[in-house]
Amino acid sequence: MKRRAILAAAGLAAAMLAQGSAWAQAGNARPIKLVVPFAAGTSTDIVGRVLAEALGRQLSQVVIVDNRPGAGGAIGSELVARSGADGQTVLLGTVGTHAINASLYKRLSYQPQRDFVPLGFVGATPTLLVVPAAAPWKSVADLRQASGKSVSFASAGNGTSGHLAGELLNLRLAKDFVHVPYRDGAQALTEVMAGNVQFMFYHPAAVLPQVRAGKLRALGVSSARRSMAAPEVPTLAEQGIADFDLVAWFMLYAPADMPAAQRDRLREATQAVLAQAEVRDKLAAQGIEPVAMTAAEMAAFGTAEIAKWGEAVRRSGAQVD
Repeated sequence: MKRRAILAAAGLAAAMLAQGSAWAQAGNARPIKLVVPFAAGTSTDIVGRVLAEALGRQLSQVVIVDNRPGAGGAIGSELVARSGADGQTVLLGTVGTHAINASLYKRLSYQPQRDFVPLGFVGATPTLLVVPAAAPWKSVADLRQASGKSVSFASAGNGTSGHLAGELLNLRLAKDFVHVPYRDGAQALTEVMAGNVQFMFYHPAAVLPQVRAGKLRALGVSSARRSMAAPEVPTLAEQGIADFDLVAWFMLYAPADMPAAQRDRLREATQAVLAQAEVRDKLAAQGIEPVAMTAAEMAAFGTAEIAKWGEAVRRSGAQVD
């Protein structure tokens, strides 16, 4: 019996060694770190956790979400930009980190196009213009009649897509609605529901439950076409607001100097995951609409978004040192 036990233990050890060797050959020796450059519980964090779970299954490897919030996503983005040599760190980038920040920050610690390579376009979501349910406005036309400085709008912080959407609305309506930045979107949303601030632009997944509960009213959608999550809400363009097409989006990036073999492996896995019906359904539940893009299309999209949001930043006068 003792001899059989020794042989069994030796066999188990050999199997474990072989499995470990196979994992190492496949690049699975260490967990992959998926950096989310915003706090836990945010829309970006929710998307990151959907991707981490699916990528873990696809790669047969542990994928850990690492929240690194701060400076509009710049802290987490810089961390990934400088981590290429380890071959195990990727970033869930957003419209903020890879379009808005390029113009918003005078001294950005990374360059969105130079320091990153896109692995997959996760999807895009418009934002909804919402007001408290008790507010007198039933449409954007009603809001147009409001006195400018008596009306304020909330955002998740200076330079966020919600801030710039509000500033663009100011320009299109020739108003001077007052911007009130908050620490995060959840706090801003709470203040709007309480009536302390008059409106905000925010993600459908966050505001639609409050709209359907009768706590908020949705006046419009920030994109050129209606949202799949709220097809009953008209676009701002439909309500006479010309040239208003702003959407938030998410893209998975590798640092530009990640070893090519690992980058290609992660890109292949990302594309496979984004094609899965289960993943697409989970993203759709967050109001995120999938958009299939090739590598060349992702690069061109990134360039166009930097230019578009750069114009919005310049017109708004927003700037962060």
